[in-house]
Amino acid sequence: MLPPRLSGRSRRKAGENAVKARQERAKVKEMITNGEIFFFDLFGDERKSVKRMKMIDLLTAVPGIGKTRAELIIGRTGISPSRRIGGVGKRQLELLRQEFLLIKNSRKPGKLLVVSGPSGVGKSTITNQLRTDDRFWISISVTTRKIRTGETNAVDYQFVSDEDFAKMVQKNEFLEWADFAGAKYGTPRRSVEEALASGKNVILEIELNGARQVRKNSKEAVLIFIEPPSWEELTTRLINRGTESEHSTQARLERAKEELSAAAEFDHIVINHQVEQSVAELVSLALR
Repeated sequence: MLPPRLSGRSRRKAGENAVKARQERAKVKEMITNGEIFFFDLFGDERKSVKRMKMIDLLTAVPGIGKTRAELIIGRTGISPSRRIGGVGKRQLELLRQEFLLIKNSRKPGKLLVVSGPSGVGKSTITNQLRTDDRFWISISVTTRKIRTGETNAVDYQFVSDEDFAKMVQKNEFLEWADFAGAKYGTPRRSVEEALASGKNVILEIELNGARQVRKNSKEAVLIFIEPPSWEELTTRLINRGTESEHSTQARLERAKEELSAAAEFDHIVINHQVEQSVAELVSLALR
């Protein structure tokens, strides 16, 4: 007996659903890789598109687990490579947790590097140079400020509403957070802890009050202050950046005076004459 033929409308609907499912699965893998969601949280996800994800695809998206290690985990737990998330039983899930614990205990934790300095000094330019270096993981801050031209959400910052930010504060989801230049900024706690446990050197690019919070809560953090070659150079950079109003630029310059006076609180000072040299100094401090 032949299966019933679908109408053109039904075929279009099925095609749209398939595209949506693929997009959802791709987004989930991206969020795991970026540390935005935790691997084991997905086993409680009720979306059909997620339940149908293959275990091998999910494992290879986890930071620090490549294809070879994922295949070893699959072999030791007895889970079929074609097994879908929705088909993993309690016993297999417990074996997976034990495998992750073994990986965590066998790794040397990475260093937590806190990079701070006044606006316009070049912090983002320096840290962005390390995004493609497998030894480093750049934390993506959450902020309530408006997105600027050329920025991408979840790449430059995670842009959220004031209401959502307040909920995250209430749930203690931030390693640190602070008000700066009329907006709130915060560092997601769990993604940082997971990256450190995986052996990555984590870089937090945050402002002065945030750096002070990290120093208070994490004695092992390495605080690095980025200084401009001169006050005149900093002023020129801020004005030429063209992303702020005149009032905002002046407010940032006033704030910069306070930040520069606090440089002595940091473990190391890097003067940003040239980006390449500053990046090399940052790498050297991480790998000592």
